[in-house]
Amino acid sequence: MNIYGKEYPTPTPITSAQRAYLRSIAADVPTIMQIGKGGITENLMRTVSDALEARELVKMSVLENCEYTAREAAEALAESLGALVVSVIGRKIILFRRSTNKKNRIELPR
Repeated sequence: MNIYGKEYPTPTPITSAQRAYLRSIAADVPTIMQIGKGGITENLMRTVSDALEARELVKMSVLENCEYTAREAAEALAESLGALVVSVIGRKIILFRRSTNKKNRIELPR
């Protein structure tokens, strides 16, 4: 169960070509959030969930003073928010989740 009291469906796995496509899009996306010494809080999860709903693709940075590694933070967020970890490079995390809003959907290659 997520922070809003509803279950997100298990995300459909994506192919390596789709993952590469999402990484290429994320190269131009600015980092919009940071995970710091406070770690992964309910407020952070709510903010990330709202950002995923609005954008589908979110790039975040894990600060050095965070208790989690970037991989641990990415997997924890993805599991609790029903998202997919697109990439973890250094301290950067890229998450993807399909939006219920069909207007702003990212079209993935087949």
